[in-house]
Amino acid sequence: MSTRFLIPKLMMFSRFPILTEITFATAITINFLVNPAYAGDPFRSSGPHKIGNRTEAAFKAIFQEGNYPAAEDYLKKAISDEPNEPLAYAMKAALAYGNQDLVSLDRYSKKTLDAGQKLITSDPLRGNLYMGVGNFLEGAVILLRDVGVNGVSEALIRLIKVYEYLDKAEEIAANDPELNLIWGYMNLMLAVNLPFTSPDKAIERLDKNAAPGYLVNRGIALAYRDLKKYSQALDYVNHVLKTTADNPEIYYLKAQILHEKGKREKSEDLIKDAIAHFDKALTKKSQLSASLVRQIEYERNQAVNRLNNL
Repeated sequence: MSTRFLIPKLMMFSRFPILTEITFATAITINFLVNPAYAGDPFRSSGPHKIGNRTEAAFKAIFQEGNYPAAEDYLKKAISDEPNEPLAYAMKAALAYGNQDLVSLDRYSKKTLDAGQKLITSDPLRGNLYMGVGNFLEGAVILLRDVGVNGVSEALIRLIKVYEYLDKAEEIAANDPELNLIWGYMNLMLAVNLPFTSPDKAIERLDKNAAPGYLVNRGIALAYRDLKKYSQALDYVNHVLKTTADNPEIYYLKAQILHEKGKREKSEDLIKDAIAHFDKALTKKSQLSASLVRQIEYERNQAVNRLNNL
């Protein structure tokens, strides 16, 4: 069954939580550590597309260091110096979403659409891709404002446009790694939240055609975590840590996986290890949003209480 036909059923299962997951996933897919061998393009090992240096620096701040205040500073410069790059606006929208700033989310979603539309002439692949991303972000704005029937209906119209633009991008380059990364993350979030949908094809799409490897492994680790396949999730998150060992969010992800595996196996050692990874993430809490820090602290306390009960 085509993903686009699953959207109405998806919305019936759970409107806002799943949209949150997909928006977060989209936020991940539109950022990454810069590969200096291909300036401005962390996705393609050949035929790179140029992205501005300021936007590159924001990639590095977020996904090598997990440093969101630094990323905000770089993005201010990117928007000034590289005003036609839709990726910069999409990143700003994603950060606004994380900060629960609906006004900025709305503003930068529209700017992502405007920049994507302009880019279609010179780079139709990425132009259509970010038209899809921009419409998705606008759908998030609509649902955040109105989770009633009218809001859901308007959001579904936006989601249909998302897939129309992604189809256009796929017609241009079906194996493009940036396209497959974004599409793979979206399909994974659908698969892990719908009981009648298999995630295998989404995982295969990421593993086979998406890049960079860091984000591929992170996406698959998230999927296996949500599918409660904790051993596989640990394997993939450990691969991620080999390349981004300074990112507190990756230690948080590993802590979640260890905690859930420890709960299932009633293992004190696994839960102690989870607490240690929560603590490691919190050593760099100044780099993270206040809401994320609160969530990490809450989950750490749950792990401590479970350890005491064991």
